[in-house]
Amino acid sequence: MTLRAPAGFAVIVTAAGRGSRAGGDAPKQWRSLAGRSVLARALAAFSGFDRVVLVVHPDDMGNAIREFSGAVTIVSGGETRASSVRNGLLSLRGSGISHVLIHDGARPLVGDDVIGGVIEALTAGALAAAPALPVSDALWRGDQGMVTGTAARDGLYRAQTPQGFSFDHILTAHLEHSHDAADDVELARMAGLQVAITTGSEDNLKITYPADFARAERILGTAMDIRLGNGYDVHAFGPGDHVWLCGVQIPHEAGLVGHSDADVGMHALTDAIYGALAQGDIGRHFPPSDPQWKGADSAIFLRHAAELARSHGFSFGNCDVTLICEAPKIGPHAAAMQLRLSEITGIDADRISVKATTSERLGFTGRREGIAAIATAALMKG
Repeated sequence: MTLRAPAGFAVIVTAAGRGSRAGGDAPKQWRSLAGRSVLARALAAFSGFDRVVLVVHPDDMGNAIREFSGAVTIVSGGETRASSVRNGLLSLRGSGISHVLIHDGARPLVGDDVIGGVIEALTAGALAAAPALPVSDALWRGDQGMVTGTAARDGLYRAQTPQGFSFDHILTAHLEHSHDAADDVELARMAGLQVAITTGSEDNLKITYPADFARAERILGTAMDIRLGNGYDVHAFGPGDHVWLCGVQIPHEAGLVGHSDADVGMHALTDAIYGALAQGDIGRHFPPSDPQWKGADSAIFLRHAAELARSHGFSFGNCDVTLICEAPKIGPHAAAMQLRLSEITGIDADRISVKATTSERLGFTGRREGIAAIATAALMKG
């Protein structure tokens, strides 16, 4: 169950860095971690907050809008981490927020226990609180690959996020101390705030190096929830000069008969997603007895199913749609269908398959009386 934040609490997730030490062709927060981006996992941990601000690099604004628009407030970052956080804080000024948590978008595995510990400290009266773990390993100083000395570890902690603050106090700290800092605790202390230490977690790792992805995937593997759903739909041919299949209009000697636009491919995929969620079928969510859905674009149904899956914390592994018909020919339109389904669902196009087969002139599809479709959707959480 997702932790529900008290009223007046907001969260800022910072994701404007480039993360070059992690390798890869994209910034680490946008790279996939067990089928879902690092940043999406970090944001999912705060779905119980009424206000979520995402701070991204200007170059990533398009990606952020496509993936998270509507769910969070998206703000452009600055040249330094401190300036990015400041932009996020300013976006909340005057909104009635009393407390704010600031989290690193490269920490995708933060748990409710860590978040709850920070909230508990703030509600108990602390003006600032942050999770940390005591340093237990011996500490060395080194130079050019050689040990040059040792350091005492007593009283040392490994800092984590989210770091929580009284909103007015941390905003003032950022406005009065404009230079960059290692984290927001440093700025808070410069402003004279006492910072309570709450309990961190070994699982709350920060993705920094390539090996951290493998470690995070091992942690996720112990709690992965994988769902498969199947969908099947049929529509008969009737009067018309085109059909809608997987969101693409195809000229044809007949149309498909249905209460909506009779897009048999999208209907099958929509039911597959609902099935994976154990949420029934299209008829439960969009009853055919309701006249408002007469002639409706089936994209409405499919988009709702995809958004419902994400609201339950799931990402998509892949989707597969098979259209069963003698005509029209599907092959020339398959790529366009794939792209259209990607646009509607927000699923990467390379995770969506659209293909066709005939029934060797057997049955109603073989007699060209209509079109059938089967679909499978794989959902993942964890």
